[in-house]
Amino acid sequence: MGGGQLARMTVQAATTLGVLVTVLDPDPNNPAVGAGAEALVGDPSDLGALRTLAGAVDVVTFDHERVPLAHLRVLESEGVHVAPGSAMAEMAFDKSAARHRFSEEGFPIPDFVDVRTAADIVAFAASTCWPVVVKSSRGGYDGRGVALVASQADAVAAADLLGPTMIAEEFVRFDQELAILVARGHGGETVAYPPVTTVQADGMCVEVSSPADVLPELAGAAQELAISIANRLGLVGVMAVELFVADGRLVVNEVATRPHNTGHHTIEANETSQFEQHVRAILGLPLGSTTSRSRASVMCNVVGGPDGSDPSDRLPVALAVPGAHVHLYGKHPRPGRKLGHVTALGSSTDEARAAARLAADLLTGAPVPAGAGK
Repeated sequence: MGGGQLARMTVQAATTLGVLVTVLDPDPNNPAVGAGAEALVGDPSDLGALRTLAGAVDVVTFDHERVPLAHLRVLESEGVHVAPGSAMAEMAFDKSAARHRFSEEGFPIPDFVDVRTAADIVAFAASTCWPVVVKSSRGGYDGRGVALVASQADAVAAADLLGPTMIAEEFVRFDQELAILVARGHGGETVAYPPVTTVQADGMCVEVSSPADVLPELAGAAQELAISIANRLGLVGVMAVELFVADGRLVVNEVATRPHNTGHHTIEANETSQFEQHVRAILGLPLGSTTSRSRASVMCNVVGGPDGSDPSDRLPVALAVPGAHVHLYGKHPRPGRKLGHVTALGSSTDEARAAARLAADLLTGAPVPAGAGK
């Protein structure tokens, strides 16, 4: 469901296993088609189009969360194999449902409440402290659907922008942000990747480094937490768990029940990429090794610059950076849009970061310091 960059990289992984992929997307020239997917033109929010897709494939999975949960439940009632299933997908599709379920299961989450009005937001802030974070219950991604609210005026603006169904939660003063990928098969086999440190800008992940800059015991606790979530909620496929580290403790921020931006580095950095792992899991194949191939890796997103230029025009200079692995998604360039990513491996995080950042900056036309890459 969807033919964006996640579908594109899933297609690339599936092809090596001899698995054919059909994508349902309104754009017949979507990124996944450029990687060899069969195109089914239609809207993933349309039940008729979803039924057509389901009739053409053995398993249906996701590129994004913009699919009505009610439609997924209809498909399941009609015997369609949806992976992950609607109950698990709801944990990513509906932030309120996820918060309530995680609370019931005892997973560490911020204090929260369901809200519908600015007055509800103000009342929650009065019972905790300003600022608070307000999120749309559904539809938000890459910083969209989220607002930091520090006053009554902010609450009014947030309610107008994000309502009518929202959650308000405490603002976690975190030391750093982590993410961890976990995969689980039909029979309950579960594997977790090493946790990574993530860097956000304007609500979007811009850099991922592995291994995470945390003590081994905290890294182990993150893996155990991700595996526990996967098992207790019945995951089938790949899930990303985004975490805060606050005063030495882990707090769950959000989950994505599909391959995720924080796992793109696994294509080069791990024995089995997140995309191949997802294909294996949803098809009932044995899961692959998550062992790292190098001491360190860094992934930098390639985001469209303000001039709207195409990074592919600068591909030759980026490919000249030693150790840089460039992935461009074949998307029409526009400012602020994710257009690709670069991963670099190294003997240290600093070494990998230098190469990845240089290649990404060259692709976007950002200023490059004199002597960089030499």
